[in-house]
Amino acid sequence: MRVLSGIQPSGDYLHIGNYFGALRQFVALQEEHEMLLFIADYHSMNSVRDGAQRRSFTRSVALDYLACGLDPQRAMLFRQSDMPEVTELAWMLSTVTPMGLLERAVSYKDKVAQGQPTDHGLFAYPVLQAADILIYRSELVPVGQDQKQHVEMARDIAQRFNNTYGEDLLVLPEPYIPEEVAVVPGTDGRKMSKSYGNAISLMAPRDDLRKQIRRIVTDSTPPEQPKDPDTCTLVALLRAFADPGAVAAVEQRYRTGGIGYGEVKARLADAIDAHVAPMRNRYQRLLTDPAELDARLGEGEQHACQRADRTLARTMVAMGL
Repeated sequence: MRVLSGIQPSGDYLHIGNYFGALRQFVALQEEHEMLLFIADYHSMNSVRDGAQRRSFTRSVALDYLACGLDPQRAMLFRQSDMPEVTELAWMLSTVTPMGLLERAVSYKDKVAQGQPTDHGLFAYPVLQAADILIYRSELVPVGQDQKQHVEMARDIAQRFNNTYGEDLLVLPEPYIPEEVAVVPGTDGRKMSKSYGNAISLMAPRDDLRKQIRRIVTDSTPPEQPKDPDTCTLVALLRAFADPGAVAAVEQRYRTGGIGYGEVKARLADAIDAHVAPMRNRYQRLLTDPAELDARLGEGEQHACQRADRTLARTMVAMGL
């Protein structure tokens, strides 16, 4: 099946929550499906207003994707802005999209409720997102449960377009929600997010990684006192990276007493470093070879363009353009 997903270049790094929440699933899906992964630099314009910064963020995201194991022979990686067909289709879709549908978008309502400035780009975000999905005739879209509405709105828009111009013009996508998607806690115990300032960078150098882990908030329980491993951020992160036997041993020492948070932070740093070291090495190699990165993005663009062109041609004929 054809699977599509994207990620916004809204910062200069991805964190380990991004890896467990999305990147790891993409690497697994490419083994069985045709994967299309785009860097959503158009979408980032709702939050990033500096062009040089956006270019830098975009390349950083591409490096992270490739370093984490994305295989250009099996998955197409490309920039959204390299595909002008997407914005053409977005306009066509906007002519059949009701205002009421856009007003029901959770992300838009959240921004309004928070009193944040809103503009047309944010309001019309679901139409561009639908074009991203529909132009490649995508069948599956990996999302979290909280993002399911995005795919449902794309289906609604596609159905309205098909009913207006032709029943089989656009493929109605299905959301793909993994049964178990790890919610990775940040350094303050909340869900890891750059917006909270509690993230641990996926590709941080070893020394920086250890500094970030040392900032993880813990209580004042002394080492000799028993502690609950199920309420500890350190243990939650350790479960994601360490061998189950090693985690079980730490949990036992939590319950009986005799282990301090400093020791657990050191164990966690070692476990994360061992896991990400091969990815970090690939990242550094690609960082020193910008021509290779450009070539891989170019190959992804070429393959994606072939699929987009066919969809756009069909819709234009149906619309009398």
